[in-house]
Amino acid sequence: MPKISAADPASRIYCAIDTPDVARAADLATRLAGTVGGIKLGLEFFSAQGPDGVARVQAAAPGTDLFLDLKYHDIPNTVAAAMRAAAALGPRIVNVHATGGKAMMAAARDAAGEGAAAVGKTPPLVIAVTVLTSLDTDDIERMGVIGGVEEQVVRLATLAREAGLDGVVCSAREIVPIRRALGPDFILVTPGIRPAGSDAGDQKRVMTPTEAMAAGADYLVIGRPITGGADPAAAARAIAAAIHGSARG
Repeated sequence: MPKISAADPASRIYCAIDTPDVARAADLATRLAGTVGGIKLGLEFFSAQGPDGVARVQAAAPGTDLFLDLKYHDIPNTVAAAMRAAAALGPRIVNVHATGGKAMMAAARDAAGEGAAAVGKTPPLVIAVTVLTSLDTDDIERMGVIGGVEEQVVRLATLAREAGLDGVVCSAREIVPIRRALGPDFILVTPGIRPAGSDAGDQKRVMTPTEAMAAGADYLVIGRPITGGADPAAAARAIAAAIHGSARG
């Protein structure tokens, strides 16, 4: 995926549509078409609706990119089989957990290309989740991870690049150290984005959209601040305008 100019901030936003309701998801996708770069469907939706539900949402907003946020984490053969099936759905981005290891990530990368080729689609970007934005250093230390969140995120991002992945999911707080370690061309997708004054909810490592873009994020994943209001398209446009205004300033 090519880097996108800051002059088109809306294209840098993926809206997280977190619902098990296919009609609600399709309606949001339709209303957001043209105001965001893409939509994200995750485990909640996929567990309830499966591939048929994904196809219905895609049909509601043709041309809108899809981030299929399934966070695969299993043995390499199992993840490869799942990734072939996911890639055949035509997403722009699919992810795995970096903690599944280098062999699993490499298998996912190869299988994504195979699954897309089998149906004549463009292979998706395969990216890896580093440390969930709902976790902090205390949480990961209880799991036996020593060195803090930043060190663990950079470690996992480095492993993902070694496995041939296109980028990682990380909180905006880890963008600078990842860029320092891995350079400008590794794609960074950042959830935990909250406009100023928004409720952080279950996120612990958050940043505003303008702060994340200034730090060097490629794509922002934003859910409730867009979908939770009466006019999701207006909310998305306001966030894009704030990013654009900050970049110009």
